[in-house]
Amino acid sequence: MRCEVIAVGSELLLGQNIDTNSAWIGEQLALAGIDSHYHTHVGDNRARIVETLRIALTRNDAVIMCGGLGPTHDDITREAIAETMGVALVRDEAIVERIRERFAARGREMPRNNLRQADVPEGASIIAQMPGTAPGLACPLRDKVIYAVPGVPYEMREMIAGTIVPDLRKRAGAAAVIKSRTLRTWGQSESGLAEMLEARIAALDEAGNPTLALLASGIEGIKVRITARAQDRATAQRLLDDEYRKLRTILGDLVFGIDAQTMEAVVIDLLRAKNLTLAVAECLTGGLMSARLTRTPGVDGILRGSVIAVGAQTLEHLLGASLPADPQAAAGAMAAGVRKLFAADVGLAAISADDESEAENAARDLVLLAVAIDGEVEVRNVRLPGDRERQRQFVAISLLNFLRLEIASRGAA
Repeated sequence: MRCEVIAVGSELLLGQNIDTNSAWIGEQLALAGIDSHYHTHVGDNRARIVETLRIALTRNDAVIMCGGLGPTHDDITREAIAETMGVALVRDEAIVERIRERFAARGREMPRNNLRQADVPEGASIIAQMPGTAPGLACPLRDKVIYAVPGVPYEMREMIAGTIVPDLRKRAGAAAVIKSRTLRTWGQSESGLAEMLEARIAALDEAGNPTLALLASGIEGIKVRITARAQDRATAQRLLDDEYRKLRTILGDLVFGIDAQTMEAVVIDLLRAKNLTLAVAECLTGGLMSARLTRTPGVDGILRGSVIAVGAQTLEHLLGASLPADPQAAAGAMAAGVRKLFAADVGLAAISADDESEAENAARDLVLLAVAIDGEVEVRNVRLPGDRERQRQFVAISLLNFLRLEIASRGAA
């Protein structure tokens, strides 16, 4: 059973609204074992909606249309579905009364525009759930079906969960389960990961199940997603577990977390397990690291404090010592100084350094990361290109990753 999601609305194409509905619907379809290979956006134009719907029906067993069921002139999903089915719209007086009653319950008179919401393509049925004034539609078309739901998220979700997913399961016949697991990595490029996993990807492509996908996610790292399909949850879970073990063997400590784990959550858990406290000196990151750490559950008792300073003089005043002129030594002194300032077990710091080998006016992307722990200081040079905001973000996660690897390298507490 294959189902395409079509989100209707010119505001989606113009970037005025973000389409979170399609993502949620896709997740529900996956959990139900329904394949969804296409998600499409189309503007409020009847001809283009009809064209999009006809294309979707050629490659799917079902289509879920989201949006365009309101009372205004640009809500034309009903008309497009009727044209695609080759039928007329018929006004359902029972729906008219339901809408009228909703307005009356609020002490208001129903505008005439709302009558349009009671127009139903011939042969279609109304979805039982109707939390708003827009009824959802189930429209059979030979051996296929078109569903239409409102774009209002809470209305849409009630219809998807209450009627559409159960109906799709019934139409699909044999049950199937799709489960995913995501390995979150840092320290290797997308192309580098692809090379490392080339043989494994080829083997899985030949087998067909499970599958792998690489998802570049900016400061959240590069995600390696495993997706398994089976007739029951236990079998799907076993496939995921087997593949996960193989990938961990290949990727090693490039993997910092699983599924929704963030770098800061992983680091905080490691620090707690080792009974270590943390302090941070922020120049490049301007408070970003502190913000990421303090929003993470469990940080209380781990983060002793942070220094956010612009310029060496301010930092020297706060740390109570002059910083060396050499950038590498300065980074180490900052990490050691903030550790001492807050009486923490671990100190972190990062600074930029001019690279004399770079051409004049080239981006200054050389960054020195420093970790002070157990009386020892480690400094690492990394290149983090991009504008100032991107560099701030990459410095934050790279420094936390440096600490993660340092803690891991020290073994058991």
